[in-house]
Amino acid sequence: MSLTPALPRTADAALVPGWPTGSILLGCDYNPEQWDRAIWRDDIRLMRELGVDLVAINIFGWAHLEPRDGEFDFSGLDEIMSLLHEAGIRVNLGTGTASPPPWLSRLHPEILPRDRDGVIAYPGGRQAWCPSSPVFRARALALVERVAERYGEHPALALWHVSNELGCHNAYCYCDVSAEAFRGWLRARYGSIEALNAAWGTAFWSQRYSEWADVLPPRTTLSAGNPAQKLDFERFSSDEQLAHYRAEAEVLRRRSAAPVTTNLMVTDHIRALDYWSWTGDLDVIANDHYLDHRLADPLAELAFSADLTRGLADGAPWMLMETSTSAVSWQPVNHAKREGELARTVLGHVARGADSICFFQWRASQRGAEKFHSALLPHAGAAGPGWQRSVELSALLDRLEPVVGTRVEARAAMVIGWQERWAAEVDTHPTQLLQYLPEARRYHAALRALGVTVDMVRPGDDLAGYDLVVVPTLYSVTDAAAASIARAAADGATVLVTPFSGLADEQAAIRLGGYPGAFRDLLGIVVDELRPLAADDRVALEGGATGVIWSEALRTEHAEVLDRFATGPAAGQPAVTRAAHGAGAAWYVATALEADGLRDLMRRLCGEAGIPVIEVGDDVDVVVRSADDRRIAFVINHRDEPVEIASPALIGLDLVAGTAVAGPATIVPAGGVVAVLSERSEP
Repeated sequence: MSLTPALPRTADAALVPGWPTGSILLGCDYNPEQWDRAIWRDDIRLMRELGVDLVAINIFGWAHLEPRDGEFDFSGLDEIMSLLHEAGIRVNLGTGTASPPPWLSRLHPEILPRDRDGVIAYPGGRQAWCPSSPVFRARALALVERVAERYGEHPALALWHVSNELGCHNAYCYCDVSAEAFRGWLRARYGSIEALNAAWGTAFWSQRYSEWADVLPPRTTLSAGNPAQKLDFERFSSDEQLAHYRAEAEVLRRRSAAPVTTNLMVTDHIRALDYWSWTGDLDVIANDHYLDHRLADPLAELAFSADLTRGLADGAPWMLMETSTSAVSWQPVNHAKREGELARTVLGHVARGADSICFFQWRASQRGAEKFHSALLPHAGAAGPGWQRSVELSALLDRLEPVVGTRVEARAAMVIGWQERWAAEVDTHPTQLLQYLPEARRYHAALRALGVTVDMVRPGDDLAGYDLVVVPTLYSVTDAAAASIARAAADGATVLVTPFSGLADEQAAIRLGGYPGAFRDLLGIVVDELRPLAADDRVALEGGATGVIWSEALRTEHAEVLDRFATGPAAGQPAVTRAAHGAGAAWYVATALEADGLRDLMRRLCGEAGIPVIEVGDDVDVVVRSADDRRIAFVINHRDEPVEIASPALIGLDLVAGTAVAGPATIVPAGGVVAVLSERSEP
């Protein structure tokens, strides 16, 4: 991944995202096309007053730049670019291709995507285009060429923003154009129809193909479909979106030296893109994140997403491209943020590696589907508590200057992959209750409650330097990834593998010889039978913990039994095992432990790995960022009561309050935040 691309020729390096900035950048989306031009100057005056550094524009600009086929009007974009430049505000310039104008689908209805049932998605929302459509691709690139030629060396340009949240709505298309593109992708992957048949196991149910023309996307069928076909369609769909990004980026790079990126969504919103495969094409890793109140623990998911985004950035600074000042507009209930919650959630991202904080959006919309989405400038204008919160946040970000140039410290790693998630969540598995991301988040949350920061790594990455490695639900795993995990244990790490891991290869074919397949030798166990639990069932372990969702009948080969099932379909069978492996050890847990038992297990693993824990419990973040000469310890208390933290890192200057912190323990008030700057000294 390119982390240090050439700066724009006209750029002020102090304001380029992802590089030393002197402070944490404050940015926002701006949609001037939604407002009369008379408002633009007042908006920019207020942006300067607030201290906005970076503004994203032209994200959904296509219908304004090309109101009719072949008729272009850049006057509005010219004017807003000039106004922002005059104000000293840099621009994150969108290519404008996120959603086609209505006239394009009227002239070319073949660009419209179809779902598994063949239902067309019509214009009226956004992203109504087939990712495989050559017509859409050609028309989009023609627009990008115009935009890049016109603004590629503009003095306000800091960053190129390709499309918007690629794959958010149109990740999958099942139309005939997509079917032909899928066949082409499969030919390139397998070379021959015989190799495809072997990889997909088409001997099952008379699915064997004799001609490429018979191969289709996984459209709606009368029964369960082929899991290998579904897995490859996921890969294909991710690659099609990436191909579109690359095509736009190639045009931009021919015309401009400014860095190029797009806004990822490292959450449940976009499950269809394998972001590990995207990182080499992004000059800056940028993520959109909103608290999701549909989840049981939105704050734990924020921490997980931020850590995973940092993993995509290989530990380098990353950009929070979008977040909200308060409520969003697309959840069943759109909760407003509580007092102090804006600062706490923003600092949660900063603590975990973000050096640029940008909001959707600048001015709250008056019309359209997002008119109740919060903004830096609310409907009430520059008065009232909403605007005051924005002012206070800007001042807080300015005080965090020492954070810039530091990196997050972590001695624990979690192995996470998108393709592995796709393989694990096929509908013909032993249970639909064991879901990939929820399981990974539970282990992450348990470590967070112990004050332990986690780096996210892709399957197969080198794990050297980590003392603890957690491997959640890695059902489908390559030989190389399994070897990397085993090597980490051999080199001295403590490795934890969770249920339903190692059973299948990268084509979702079961590894023969006994579960857990790829990890059987590492773990020193053989699973004789999978015994999943009903939705309301719980099993007790002899050590006092309880488990849900999953149990197994297993026997040990060279592993030590640390706990057993006391009840349930696997009563009397091992539930937690440990096997020595080289200089380290490999642990296995055969159920989904509930919160207290899981935290106890992770505390025990951290003890063996030599990682100190801080007993902060739920809803408290403790993260350290450091450089050669300094360390900043973030403590973010989301609770309604104070929390006491005992840590040697909490001695120094509190950047939030501006006061000195000293002593063996620090009291963080209810809903409070400290960011303690101290000289770096190794424990």
